[in-house]
Amino acid sequence: MVTEQQVRDSLDMVLVPGVKRSITGLNLLREVIVSDQKVKVIVASAALSGENQNWIKTKAEETLKELPEINDVEIEFAEAKPLELNKIGNVIAVMSGKGGVGKSLVASLTAMTLRRQGYEVGILDADITGSSIPKMFGITSRPGGSESGILPVLSKSGIVVMSINLLLPNEDDAVIWRGPLIGKVITQFWEEVLWGKLDYLIVDLPPGTADAPLTVMQTFPISGVIIVYTPQDLVDMIVRKAVNMAQKMDKPVLGVVENMSYLYVPEIDKKIELFGKSRGDEMAKAANAPLLGKFPIDPELAKLCDAGDIERYSSEIVDSLGKSLLQAISAKTS
Repeated sequence: MVTEQQVRDSLDMVLVPGVKRSITGLNLLREVIVSDQKVKVIVASAALSGENQNWIKTKAEETLKELPEINDVEIEFAEAKPLELNKIGNVIAVMSGKGGVGKSLVASLTAMTLRRQGYEVGILDADITGSSIPKMFGITSRPGGSESGILPVLSKSGIVVMSINLLLPNEDDAVIWRGPLIGKVITQFWEEVLWGKLDYLIVDLPPGTADAPLTVMQTFPISGVIIVYTPQDLVDMIVRKAVNMAQKMDKPVLGVVENMSYLYVPEIDKKIELFGKSRGDEMAKAANAPLLGKFPIDPELAKLCDAGDIERYSSEIVDSLGKSLLQAISAKTS
């Protein structure tokens, strides 16, 4: 007799059109009932259009009828909200005390290194007025969904992405909104997007400590915060502001990342500190958290970002970031 687990394993091959994630990966599979030679499956309809529901029903029936001793298959859809279905292990916010330090870049590289280690990863682009995540990943397709929810877009390497830029008529359209409306959209990205099952959701925060970051800190179950900075004279005060905000919101700081730390010139085998001497140890001490990495100014990385191919970037520094981050998370949760 076919077991419930066999049914679930088979349904893991049924992908949702446009998202290329399975109904189990999106946590849409609600119930499986196996009785004699009959299988009844209940699937949540959250974010699924009528067309998608029909496709899933047909594909699921075909898949399950291939199992031995199964003669009758019934697929039923049940209403549910994305927030009820989302199952996210860790929500990590990437923040900075000021703009222009490469926060979105670090958020993207963090998601990439975790994905390369086999984790299911998503990026929520909460930088509503300065969105750059889709551009770096070369994502131009629009999110799908229905009145009951939004289906995010999948990157080339399988990272789930949601950004306001994916909803605009043109990616260079300005988002001229006041704080309350920005906060509402960020909340919608958390509550109305069907993220499904994820090990890590990376949240790219807007710079500073005002309305939008506050909305994320208050609304999302943040597991920890990564603070990004560059080695300039004012950095100490800026990092401390970000640290103070995280502490006041009772969110642990997982570590700090120094971006634009140096420029490596291979012809002379020398690192040039364009923005001053590295302050990694000093900032780690100020944050009472580890230094997760020091990222150089890399023309190759900039080129890949401009071309929408950031996922092709590879370096030991990125690999090290992932390992250091996992150690920091383990230390905070142990």
